[in-house]
Amino acid sequence: MRTLWRWCRDRSVVPALLVVPDWHGRWPLTASPAFVDWVRGCAASGAEIFLHGERHDEVGLPRGWGDSLRAWGKTAREGEFLTLDERAARDRIERGLALLRTLGLSPIGFVPPAWLARWRACARAVSAAGLRYSEDDHAILVHDRPIGGPVDGAPVRRLPSPVVRWSGRTPVRAHGSAIVARARYRVQRRARYVRIALHPSDLDHPTTARSAAAELDRWLKDRPPSRYGEL
Repeated sequence: MRTLWRWCRDRSVVPALLVVPDWHGRWPLTASPAFVDWVRGCAASGAEIFLHGERHDEVGLPRGWGDSLRAWGKTAREGEFLTLDERAARDRIERGLALLRTLGLSPIGFVPPAWLARWRACARAVSAAGLRYSEDDHAILVHDRPIGGPVDGAPVRRLPSPVVRWSGRTPVRAHGSAIVARARYRVQRRARYVRIALHPSDLDHPTTARSAAAELDRWLKDRPPSRYGEL
């Protein structure tokens, strides 16, 4: 995480940080004061904070065949919000927000792990929580004001936005994601909003590490970085 932060800061970029309150139920932020201090320092430097699930993984959550189809090729059982209805999504979001705020962090939005969720239910939960931004893997959603009713007709703007991302879980995925990342620049460079998603695991394989650094430089030469708050 610190390496990716340094990459961005060396390029005069202040990235948004997606924060998980209790990674896999084994790494609660309450037991990691040094890391929390680091995140608070990043926020003080201008980093926008997003809640990124409650624990990130799907442990104990059953998938239907349709859920598995939606998640195919995107995650190894890390889609925490993939199967959640509105009530369950709202409960986890509210618990996560309460914990982050207790630690002195002020999230402006929510991004479900792997960008997987039941989107209408999740958008209603995000709006009810009073957050301004959420995402799926195709768009940024701007919640213009807190709402409690259905998304249909509610003030939620959907801004198309491709994501450049990597996967280093296997050598095949590492090389494949590097090829796709390079292709996205050629195919999607005219998109108005483009997100570059960096994960600590991108550094696990030399191919994804090289590609992520190169593509970050490529996109920054093409356009200046922007912040969610500017949307």
